[in-house]
Amino acid sequence: MFRVISLNANGIRAAARKGFFEWMDKQSAEVVCIQETKAQIHQLTDACFTPAGYHCFYEDAIKKGYSGVAIYSRQAPDEVIRGFGEQEFDDEGRYLEIRLGKLSVVSVYLPSGSSSEERQAAKYRFLDAFTPHLETLQSRESEYILCGDWNIAHKEIDLKNWKANQKNSGFLPEERRWMDKLFGPANYVDAFRVVNPEPEQYTWWSNRGRAWDKNVGWRLDYQVVTPGLRDRIMATSIYKEDRFSDHAPLTIDYKINHG
Repeated sequence: MFRVISLNANGIRAAARKGFFEWMDKQSAEVVCIQETKAQIHQLTDACFTPAGYHCFYEDAIKKGYSGVAIYSRQAPDEVIRGFGEQEFDDEGRYLEIRLGKLSVVSVYLPSGSSSEERQAAKYRFLDAFTPHLETLQSRESEYILCGDWNIAHKEIDLKNWKANQKNSGFLPEERRWMDKLFGPANYVDAFRVVNPEPEQYTWWSNRGRAWDKNVGWRLDYQVVTPGLRDRIMATSIYKEDRFSDHAPLTIDYKINHG
């Protein structure tokens, strides 16, 4: 079994204070992907940020307290790739990739467009730039697991109040069409939905209006995989017993011989 965990931490130091690393230590994960670290590596001096038994990699945003991604891997990578070649978003620390033999794992954090029209425009620029990169990955002789907060709920089943959110960032028709292409012509696979077709499976809840308590959520966090891994997806879970962030950890187990 090859276990991969993904979490938007909404601040890795805050998640640490809420017990994330103690929980992670008990999960037997091969790879852990973090998004929205909101920290520079020089600020992460506590030992918890370099978990024992893992090779740890951080990709920070230039802007302090903003964005940033990380990957922890039990196996030493053959290569670490920082950014995907688009300076606007590489400067925001949104992409980190490790190569483990014939398997590559990515921690990716797509922009949110909810704060302003300017940020929604940036989100569309990201989608436009990321599309050819995803095509390039498909051409490599490697299987890919792209973990992250994609900031888009793909289908009506993926958020509680879909009717009321059709004009809101994260569920706009243009965004959903992009996901249709990702999981259609682009030939990528939504790993979670391969094994769990159930409704009310969310990974993010607003901090307003008791959304967590009422499970009024969105499924924004995905593990997106190349088609060669479809039949290797064994099980998945969203961990909700403790709240480390406004997102929940997404765990998927694969039947992979790695190395």
